[in-house]
Amino acid sequence: MSYDRFQGQSEAAPHDEPIDVTPPVWAASPDAPDEEEGPRPPLSRRRKIVLGSVAVVGLAGLAAVGIWGGRIISQQDTTMSTPASVAGLQLNSSADAAATADDLKAAFAAGIDLKDSVGAVYTDPAAAERSVLFFGGTALLWSPAKDLDTLFGLVGDESGAVDGVHEVPAGDLGGVMKCGTTSVDGGGNMAVCGWADHGATGMALFPSRSADEAAGLMRQIRDAVQVRD
Repeated sequence: MSYDRFQGQSEAAPHDEPIDVTPPVWAASPDAPDEEEGPRPPLSRRRKIVLGSVAVVGLAGLAAVGIWGGRIISQQDTTMSTPASVAGLQLNSSADAAATADDLKAAFAAGIDLKDSVGAVYTDPAAAERSVLFFGGTALLWSPAKDLDTLFGLVGDESGAVDGVHEVPAGDLGGVMKCGTTSVDGGGNMAVCGWADHGATGMALFPSRSADEAAGLMRQIRDAVQVRD
């Protein structure tokens, strides 16, 4: 409302009539009870549905956090070793094998921060060309799948891209396990498998083996080298 309009209304009002100061019917009476003291109106059906949905989502989120936290607690205390024999394979203790294991440890440890790490070459007594090169380590891993993908990327940097990476059953120890293949010098392919959970990760190279065969062997290797406290 403009000032001129307001002023015009004031001049038009008669000056000899009393001003009515009775509060309008909608004004709150001094004796009226506080609205908060009276009964509250029932929630509408739509509001009940919304509030119920929010509660369900909140409880589901808390449950998911609880499961995730429990999984971390159960997996974080892990030790890793390289036993003398694994799944019919024999630990190669030669100087060349030890040097290869050290190279593996250095290459993979550069891409992921580990508390302890191990490396080993396991020889197949039936066929030397099917020896397995293994690397593993322990650490508190918040995102196992992401860390495992990092390891696959490191293998790709060293020997060419790892193709056909896919998830496979991880076995009784849980976590995530994946396998793929990469090319080797002189032609042919080599299977690559790795696993990761919240307490440890491991990867192995399987020359002259298919990815399916390597996956089963990897689960056996993992059961032998990884121990949870």
